[in-house]
Order: sequence, then structure tokens, then C-alpha cells
Amino acid sequence: MKTLLFTLLIVLQAAALEVAVSVVPQQTFVQKIGGDRVHVTVMVPLGSSPHSYEPKSADMKALSKAALYFAVGIEFEEAWLGRFGDANPKMSIIRTDAGIEKMEAHHEAAHDDHDHGTHDPHIWTSPANVRIMAHTIADALIKADEAGAAQYKAGLEAFLREIDATDETIRAALKQTPKGAKFMVFHPAWGYFARDYGLIQLAMEVEGKEPKPKALMQLIETAKKEHIHAIITQKEFSDRSARALADALGIDVRHFSPLHSDWSHNLTQLAQTIAR
Repeated sequence: MKTLLFTLLIVLQAAALEVAVSVVPQQTFVQKIGGDRVHVTVMVPLGSSPHSYEPKSADMKALSKAALYFAVGIEFEEAWLGRFGDANPKMSIIRTDAGIEKMEAHHEAAHDDHDHGTHDPHIWTSPANVRIMAHTIADALIKADEAGAAQYKAGLEAFLREIDATDETIRAALKQTPKGAKFMVFHPAWGYFARDYGLIQLAMEVEGKEPKPKALMQLIETAKKEHIHAIITQKEFSDRSARALADALGIDVRHFSPLHSDWSHNLTQLAQTIAR
């Protein structure tokens, strides 16, 4: 009996649509819509930066089985999407950032070291953007696996309800937070979140570089002026300068990664932290 069940499990796993994505939140979105009809491979593991990640041989091997690759517009894709296509010509590459208006990569700096000319790739920090991404994902899954259309449509509808609930929870948490309120981050990953909810993120770094001593002094003055009570960092980057700033001001360092797998809970917790 156990052998029969094991064999059945292997058959079911083999029948799943093989999908590859760039970052963990995308895996969450695809699985919400596809359920057990999809098997998702993530290229950038938790703890690694998608801005500079280089796929390993095991990643390339996994791609050889994929029918779909959901790109999101993150930096490492610029160098690797073409190679992914060459490695698996049968794989369709789907742009989940299609139809989304991109923001400048550094919306507002907390010091004078500005960066212009590139776009913020962290589109999934906005529930409104995730709605667009969800429709793109569902359409691609249905096209690739028409037999699963009913399940994909049902998964999409359930996920859209979750997105709406997440948005409502965030708005409720920020109800008493003044429009234009500022929060300080090390890496500027929350620009779309800030835009959607009338906030402004103040970034400590530009392109992953820690602030120099002069800039750090400017940051201390800015944090005092804006009444900053916490600095938001993420484990993909060093928090050394953030902790130095926090120690100088006597404030907290809070960890929130935009790459968290529980996308909804992560954003609502961030909203509650900003509200406090």
C-alpha cells in the first residue's frame, strides 16, 4: 500500500507544471494561483541579493525543466534572462512587471548622495501592483496548461480577495498616520509601498553602498529633524551603518525583508511598525 501511494505521489509531482521565478514573493503568488498544479523553482534564495545574484549550476539545471519563467524586472535578470532562454528554448519568459508604471530607483535620499536614471524593481511591495502581476501569472498558467484553467481561475479569485484584504488592513493600520510621514530604511526597497499609502521612505544607501562618515552625520541630523524612531533594514544587506545610526540616536533597528515568503503578513507588519 505504501509503495502504491509513493508511486502515485511521484506521478502527481511529475505531472505538475514546472515554473521558475526570480524571487521568493513570486513563488508565493504563483502557488496561491496554481496550487498543486505547479512546481515552482526560485532562482534567488532567501538571504541573497537579487540585485547581484549569479545563478549556480543547480539553478540552470532546474531551468531545463521549466515551461515558464516569470521575470519581475530585478537587476540580475538583465544579465541572465537571455542565457536562460538559450539554456531552455522551449521555456516561455513572462514579464510580470508588464503594465506596471515603474518608479525611479531612489525616490528620496536621506542625504545628498542621489541616484537617478534607473527604476525601482521592488514592484511587489505594492498590493495594487500585485493585482496586475496576479492576472499576468494566471493568464500565463492557463495558456500553458489549459486543463487546469478552472483551478487557476479559482486560485486567482481567491488571491485577489487576499490582496484586497491586505490593502484594507494596511490602510486601517495607517489611518492615523499623517500623509507624507517619513520612515527611514537602509536599502530603498519600499518605494511602491510608500507611494501607495502616502508615505516617504528615506534611504541610507545608494546601490548597496553604506554611507560615508560625512553622509552618516547628515543622516543623524535628518533622523532628528524627521523624528525617526526606528530604522528598517533587511538581512540581504549589512546593517552596520544602520546600527551605528540607531545607537547614536537611541532608536531601534527593525528587520523587514521585501523578499519574505509571507508577502501579506510582511506588509501589514511593516505598516503597523510605521504607524507606531
